Amino acid sequence: MDKEPLIYIDGEYYPKSQAKISVFDHGLLYGDGVFEGIRAYNGVVFKLKEHIDRLYQSAHTMMLQIPLTKQQMIEAVLDTLRRNNMKDAYIRLVVTRGIGDLGLDPRKCPKPTVIVITGAIILHGNEAKTKGITTLISWVRRHPVDATSHEIKSLNYLNSVMAKIEANMANVDEAVCLDKNGFVSEGVGENLFIVKNGKIFTPPVCSGALHGITAQVVSKLAAKLGHEVTESNITPYQLFNADEAFFTGTAAEIVPIREVNKRQISNGSPGPMTKKLMAAFQKVVLDPAEGVPIYP
Repeated sequence: MDKEPLIYIDGEYYPKSQAKISVFDHGLLYGDGVFEGIRAYNGVVFKLKEHIDRLYQSAHTMMLQIPLTKQQMIEAVLDTLRRNNMKDAYIRLVVTRGIGDLGLDPRKCPKPTVIVITGAIILHGNEAKTKGITTLISWVRRHPVDATSHEIKSLNYLNSVMAKIEANMANVDEAVCLDKNGFVSEGVGENLFIVKNGKIFTPPVCSGALHGITAQVVSKLAAKLGHEVTESNITPYQLFNADEAFFTGTAAEIVPIREVNKRQISNGSPGPMTKKLMAAFQKVVLDPAEGVPIYP
């Protein structure tokens, strides 16, 4: 019988079947918390420090005081990977407001809950990266930046879940969300890029999209290849008529989009820019200088 993976909860390690939180935890009751999805490749946690920085920025924005220093949080992630003997993994780091009562007042939660889960994740089938995926533009709009902003990577993902349900019902692989003004924002859990006439564009932060760490890596890789990425409002028309389109994200990495609302993107196959970026990305994730080693 395989040994159960160990889950970190507030400084202790529990077998997966015994890893539990209180039903009074405000992360469960109200989605009151933050999280990060992180990847480890060949013994190196890719962009771990950047993910930790974003976690603490999200927590700061919602006035959630994380009870660990950034370095302690890094060590918690690394130690969980070591205890599970993992070199390649998907890591889910969660901080909730903690145990409170049935009221929503955060002052009733004296201590946040910290959770580290290490495992694996597969968002799309094996052909997604070679053939591209199908998408639709969802009726579910991204919240404006003065609401529950998606710049905060919070536990409240109902907005994305509803868009994903619509994609499932339409039998397409993923949904594209618009902002309140009708411009393209992002996918349900990914940033979005288009290529037109050799130039690369991505929606601006004011669209409510998450500050994607993979998106930042892709922008830097594009620059090294001689192609600057421009933040610009993107209309559905521009998306339909792009030469190439692709999603980026920690779990997704880089995934080409071949169809949007039954409109084929260009010739319906991953384009040359997308392919070059995918190849460059697969090299950079294996660079030890781009992350933190699990085993020093």
